[in-house]
Amino acid sequence: MAQTDSQSSTFPDIVEINVGGQVYVTRLETLTAVPNSLLWAKFTQNSPADLPKDNKGRFFFDRDGFLFRYILDYLRDSELFLPEFFKERKRLQKEADFFQLPELSRRLAVVSKDSSYVEDSGEPEEAELSSPVTSSSSSDRALRSPGACSGFITVGYRGSYTIGRDIQADAKFRRVARITVCSKISLAKEVFGETLNESRDPDRPPDKYTSRYYLKYNFLEQAFDRLAEAGFHMVACSSTGTCSYGSNDPGEDKLWTSYTEYVFCR
Repeated sequence: MAQTDSQSSTFPDIVEINVGGQVYVTRLETLTAVPNSLLWAKFTQNSPADLPKDNKGRFFFDRDGFLFRYILDYLRDSELFLPEFFKERKRLQKEADFFQLPELSRRLAVVSKDSSYVEDSGEPEEAELSSPVTSSSSSDRALRSPGACSGFITVGYRGSYTIGRDIQADAKFRRVARITVCSKISLAKEVFGETLNESRDPDRPPDKYTSRYYLKYNFLEQAFDRLAEAGFHMVACSSTGTCSYGSNDPGEDKLWTSYTEYVFCR
């Protein structure tokens, strides 16, 4: 019994955590890499029984699950490379403050101030938050940053409309039912953020791919605007359509249903 109590009072070397619905698996030494940080305190000054858990027994933190990947990168290497067109520095700084990482918060504040004119101009930028001990060369930055942000996103939508007896008359368009997203999960979250509905494919790691996300938009152009702002451009598209009648009467209105996909690249 004593041995069981001892084992239950210590954390495993490999820790599984749930941050805002995103699941991460990392080493205990990574979570406790920065002394006096919130994670250091949680995993060194408490026992596993003291921390909240989700329904699968993973340690739970009610924070931004997507932005936590950058927190984890910083804990691993004491440096951070943000992707081009990254627009959530202030939110990331807020997360750094919550996890009590003052050095990361300070560097984010400096980068945000120094690069504000670049963001206003809409030009691409690269943000490097390197360790004061370990600095990277410009050639190393050039190799690492582009690979972190390039990729493809496919946007699809299904819509329907009717055409009356007079084919020359204006078509009666119906509302687009759903705008879907197919891409690497981290890329989709970077571009669409909180407008992304993940209910059909929850708890997926950021490095995996999905075709089950959809957007909280009613207009396709809203998705296009977000993609354009993130530096994507369209490289291909395809569409299919079917026609049906409400009855065998050729005078009935025709119901057209179409499905279209747009492929974007950065």
